[in-house]
Amino acid sequence: MISVRNLSKSFGATAAVNDISFEVPRGEILGFLGPNGAGKTTTMRIVTCFLPADRGEVSVAGHDVLADSFAVRRCLGYLPENNPLYLDLEVREYLRFVAEIRRLPRAGIGRRVNEMVDVCGLGSERGKLIGELSRGYRQRVGLAQTLIHDPEILVLDEPTVGLDPNQIVEIRELIKRIGEEKTVLLSSHILPEVEATCQRVLIIHEGRIVGQGTPAELAAEARGGGIVHLEVRGPLDAVKETLQGVAGVERCDAGEGDERGVVRCRVSCVPGADAREPLAAAVAGKGWGLLELHLERVTLEEVFHALTGGEQKQ
Repeated sequence: MISVRNLSKSFGATAAVNDISFEVPRGEILGFLGPNGAGKTTTMRIVTCFLPADRGEVSVAGHDVLADSFAVRRCLGYLPENNPLYLDLEVREYLRFVAEIRRLPRAGIGRRVNEMVDVCGLGSERGKLIGELSRGYRQRVGLAQTLIHDPEILVLDEPTVGLDPNQIVEIRELIKRIGEEKTVLLSSHILPEVEATCQRVLIIHEGRIVGQGTPAELAAEARGGGIVHLEVRGPLDAVKETLQGVAGVERCDAGEGDERGVVRCRVSCVPGADAREPLAAAVAGKGWGLLELHLERVTLEEVFHALTGGEQKQ
């Protein structure tokens, strides 16, 4: 649905986006991450026809953003970071205004406004002035205007910025429901939020893409081989020697056994190997007790810091 090829954009001597390429297929929620000034917002503004590119090609639902920008605007909804709203309008008035700007058939505007009020959980606020709403409800109004014309694609730039934890959960669940039917390009500085919401993640740093894939794929790439932790009731030296000899194991570090005779082990696997099952089989084969076995998880935050040098997230 979104295709970006060799995209570049500079502001004076500063290269905001430097020869990046990526795809967002139909029905995917893609998380777009990067430090401050990495080029995320610039990319999103180019995709949504707010900025021209210096070089490269961008198409949305098969339409070129330069040659056919009106068609692009018709098939996508855009929620910018600052979520500009008319604060002196009531929620219904504002959504009706946006529907008219979007040239929805007049006969169906009232029904569509009511649908968006229901979808975005605005029923109790529909008659209030937008300026009287909390930050969370204003974000809901922003999402409603993004959806009012039933676009195939949504571009959401920091949709949960400034919200409290409860509001973040509410907006996240709303985006996930919307993503069941739409293609979504989502930028957020809240990394657990991206991990919980997005099927795939793209990380940009200094205008270049430094990582992309599912959160699990990025974690595996950042970590190399997997780390497996075990608690085994058995003789220390024999446990260490046995686990070290399991196929796919690179190294086994074991601490002294406790008063119960339980040995805690940290097993490093070779890249690409999942040694959990053969490790369990090796312990069972010796007749030892296996009290715990789990794979060490690498968070998206750790991956982000590894790929961007630990800079401040945005």
